[in-house]
Amino acid sequence: MNILILGGAGFLGNNLIRRFLQDSKTNITVVDSLDPRFKSSLENLKDILPSIRFIQGDIRDMVLMKDIVKDKDVIFNCAAQTSHILCFKEPMLDVEINCTGSLILLEAVRKYNKDALVVYVSSSTTIGKALKKIVDENHLERPLDIYSANKNAAEKYFLIYNRIYDLNTLVIRFANLYGPFGKGYPEFGFVNYFISLAEQGEEITIYGEGRQKRNVMYVEDAVEVLYRCIFHRDLIGDIYFAVHREHYSVHEIANEIVAVFGKGKIVHMDWPHIRKRIEINDVIISGAKLYYKMGWEPKYSLREGLIKTRDIIEERKYQNKKGRS
Repeated sequence: MNILILGGAGFLGNNLIRRFLQDSKTNITVVDSLDPRFKSSLENLKDILPSIRFIQGDIRDMVLMKDIVKDKDVIFNCAAQTSHILCFKEPMLDVEINCTGSLILLEAVRKYNKDALVVYVSSSTTIGKALKKIVDENHLERPLDIYSANKNAAEKYFLIYNRIYDLNTLVIRFANLYGPFGKGYPEFGFVNYFISLAEQGEEITIYGEGRQKRNVMYVEDAVEVLYRCIFHRDLIGDIYFAVHREHYSVHEIANEIVAVFGKGKIVHMDWPHIRKRIEINDVIISGAKLYYKMGWEPKYSLREGLIKTRDIIEERKYQNKKGRS
């Protein structure tokens, strides 16, 4: 099976590659722009580079997309501008990657490989503020920032290309993933950022009291969902939340991180103006639609996922130190 992973040097893409490397029957091609604005690099892929075909390239490159999709059985679009902060500083960049890039990919698949399965990785933030106690796929979509609005538009492109052109597309929405190879920057997900701060023994700053509830999920559970999508063709043409049943407040998540890593300190501060304007408050998401269709359940609790993350970080630090000595 020939697999293409766009955005493979990022957090989710990196872990997805490692999941597919467990399957000896797959040939993996990875494309990533390695744009420094997105904090992706080959450093976190160096141990697996010999096992994959890596191409430094951009989803906006029509010529590359035309060539690269031709012989692929499954295509995962993890390529995105994911920073809620950067989307306001460079909104046109966000549109180009998240919207135009998606259309370029879809056109390439439509013209040169119509039989491929194309999985679009999206975000729960396309919903905006929850209007109901439990959010599901039928919830009204009112995104609060440029990134989420563009991800929402791109979702529709993938569904439209299924409906109009019979492409084998589906959309998976994740919420607050964490785990190894995460980007330790606040603009790329608060859980991995908190983990990075705790691992370095630094203060974890929470805006307000941190009572707002969130779904969180260990990244290995997320990539397992993506892997299993290949074998569930009845998912095609629809959109799904892939989330954990567990829900925690932001303060509870931070407290658990400090407990597992044995370092770090929680402090509270007032909300910055722009962050308060795009804050979505409590969001409790149901993944029932996907659970019932796939028979899938997340494997790791929050504590189990954090322990595994800690152990992998420590092992990589040991191996790096050993390699330098």
